[in-house]
Amino acid sequence: MEEYISLILASVFGAVVGLERSKVHKPAGLRTHMLVSAGSCLFMIVSARFFNDPARIAAGVVSGIGFIGAGTILAEQRKERTKVVGITTAASLWMTAAIGMITGFGDYRLATFSTALTYIILKLKRVEEMLEKREKS
Repeated sequence: MEEYISLILASVFGAVVGLERSKVHKPAGLRTHMLVSAGSCLFMIVSARFFNDPARIAAGVVSGIGFIGAGTILAEQRKERTKVVGITTAASLWMTAAIGMITGFGDYRLATFSTALTYIILKLKRVEEMLEKREKS
């Protein structure tokens, strides 16, 4: 039963990050972040339950999420050829995978804290914009 709770929580944590990305109209939004978090969680559950080697599966998750993140960067770069964009969204996917893994491991407090921290970091975009305006003035 705890595995089901972990999957639900991982989906919720992914939704928190994904909603922020959706609000700023990024291609990897709510559903993508939920799936990344839940998928990472499930890999950790399967690894711990059937293989007793969470580290091996975790390494595979980290590699796989890098591929998804690279695709996010390239997809956004095609839209705006003048600059590289999408790195923050790729990083949020990477962080969401880590949140899913720690949720699958069963450390819900660390997962909750990491989700809140990720959300706050993403909201720092407004601070960056304010600083850019001041520099231009």
